[in-house]
Amino acid sequence: MKRQLLLGAALALTMSASAQTRLLTDGQEEFQIPAEIYGQFAEHLGRCIYDGIWVGKDSKIPNTDGYRTDVFNALKDLQIPVLRWPGGCFADTYHWRDGVGPTSKRPRIKNVFWGGTMEDNSFGTDEFFTLCERLGCKTYLSVNVGSGTVKDMNDWLEYITGTEDCPNVNLRKQNGREKPYKIDFMGIGNESWGCGGNMTPEFYSNLYRQYSGYAHLYSNNTNPVRVASGSNDFDFNWTKVLMERCHNNMEHISLHYYVLPIRDWGGSKGPDRGFNEDQYFSVIRDGYKMDELVKKHIDIIQGIDKRIKLDVDEWGIWTDQEPGSIPGHLYQQNTLRDAILASTTFDIFHKYANNLGMCNIAQVVNVLQSMVLTKGDKMVLTPTYHVFKMYAVHQNAQYIPMSFHAPKYTYNGESIDAVSATLSKKNGVFHLSLTNVDSKKENTVTLDLSSINATSVVKAEILTSKSFNDYNSFDNPNVVKTVSFDGATAKKGALTVKLPPMSVVTIELK
Repeated sequence: MKRQLLLGAALALTMSASAQTRLLTDGQEEFQIPAEIYGQFAEHLGRCIYDGIWVGKDSKIPNTDGYRTDVFNALKDLQIPVLRWPGGCFADTYHWRDGVGPTSKRPRIKNVFWGGTMEDNSFGTDEFFTLCERLGCKTYLSVNVGSGTVKDMNDWLEYITGTEDCPNVNLRKQNGREKPYKIDFMGIGNESWGCGGNMTPEFYSNLYRQYSGYAHLYSNNTNPVRVASGSNDFDFNWTKVLMERCHNNMEHISLHYYVLPIRDWGGSKGPDRGFNEDQYFSVIRDGYKMDELVKKHIDIIQGIDKRIKLDVDEWGIWTDQEPGSIPGHLYQQNTLRDAILASTTFDIFHKYANNLGMCNIAQVVNVLQSMVLTKGDKMVLTPTYHVFKMYAVHQNAQYIPMSFHAPKYTYNGESIDAVSATLSKKNGVFHLSLTNVDSKKENTVTLDLSSINATSVVKAEILTSKSFNDYNSFDNPNVVKTVSFDGATAKKGALTVKLPPMSVVTIELK
């Protein structure tokens, strides 16, 4: 459906009695928000896999067949739609045969990218695909282009998806899996401009065409969605070259974008907690740049081949590591600031959902902007976890476009939109998500319920805290969590929502 004309007044956003802005919508659905926008990413990095997802069958930490029980239950409850594995940079050093067969016979390997950690390969192909089956999520497999070969990939695909009487299929059956697995998405290389081979787009394009052709030949008619290794944030030329040379050989192309409190890859990126307002403001400001970034890459893609979807398959905040943690393991705490970054990013993704195929936050456990953190037998849900759960109502819902001029949040002479919003409809029920990023001011939202044929608030919840630095620790795990929200009232055909500073609210309307 073409974008609807934004005709009647539907929402008004108010900073004070004298300042008001209006958000407009005609209440018509435009397109479906793919559930895969809420995808996750599990790389062999730090304690993401080992200690995070996997502890092994002999661990004293409660587990089911080696999968850590508390983490599994938290992820199951989150309704994860798709999980990416094994990397990341790690994928282009990973050789799949090291991670199959009896665990006692699997070789130890050195994780050269992430701290030089030695890994025992007890979590490999069968463990990953079994995990996804148990979670009920789709699989996103990254294959080794940087240091692998086409034959390595072909053999791996045969092991995973094959049914014939041949050595790789028989090996899988020997290892206890009779039925083939399903690959839903297949990343052919990762960050090929950097850790995946330091390639030029022209060189990678030739390799991609070679690998992608065999990918469909050897995936036994499962035909996974082929994802080309795309751009590093604002490198639009990489996207242009790949699209011009490879668009007939792909279904999706990826994009990576990380927000740094201090945008300095070579020095301090800024602390994960204990920061000042300048680093709160800079994160939200740079998070909003996702809008420009996604739009420009989509414009390039659509100008060459309208079939191709964009996957933002690495995104989130990247800070300095938590003090005292192992160098190279990228363990960081997760604050209210990070949750607000997630909610405003989802609002942007929804806006472009018609041309997005998948998005994967980095990463699911114990690395960067995680859903959960673990320490020994303890686990804590992060503020970002709670935002993902709040926004799960938008998965596979119909997006309703809105247009508005938000009040401004101003800091140190710079101004950004203080309010971000998204509206969707599924099974006759509307969900309105609102974020007030302002660190000090309350903002009020009013909605004309007649514009969407709704009459009442069914329920509402809020995520907020006293400080943007607040986080959930193992000693105090419930500092930042969702609670019922009584600041949304429906009266005389209008919804009024009073948003506290630094808050995320989701309201169900009917």
